[in-house]
Amino acid sequence: MIISIIVAMDEEGGIAHHGQLPWHLPAELKIFKQTTTGHHLLMGRKTFETIGRSLPGRTIIVITHQVKYQAGECLIAHTIEDGLSLARTRGETELFVCGGRDIYEQTLPLSDRIYLTLVHTITDSD
Repeated sequence: MIISIIVAMDEEGGIAHHGQLPWHLPAELKIFKQTTTGHHLLMGRKTFETIGRSLPGRTIIVITHQVKYQAGECLIAHTIEDGLSLARTRGETELFVCGGRDIYEQTLPLSDRIYLTLVHTITDSD
């Protein structure tokens, strides 16, 4: 299974402001949808809660330490390793890591590809 990071960042490496994307770029969202449809997405609980729902045509694996956490139709894993294993056993060929920061940091050494959108701006990112 290929492990891919997919991320948009500003010119200083900023990816979010108070848990939200600091920009609205319909073309970038279209690329995200086209690239990830039909695949598993791995993301942290806070990122999932920011999105607020499952994404059509994709299987979301939410990483959380909360033992009884539920996220509708999404799959739950308590470690990165468990999330990756879950995607592998379900026959995934390319898993997409979608954030947040801690998830990106933990999966970067494991990743085979990075799909990077560089947004030509500087934001007040955290």
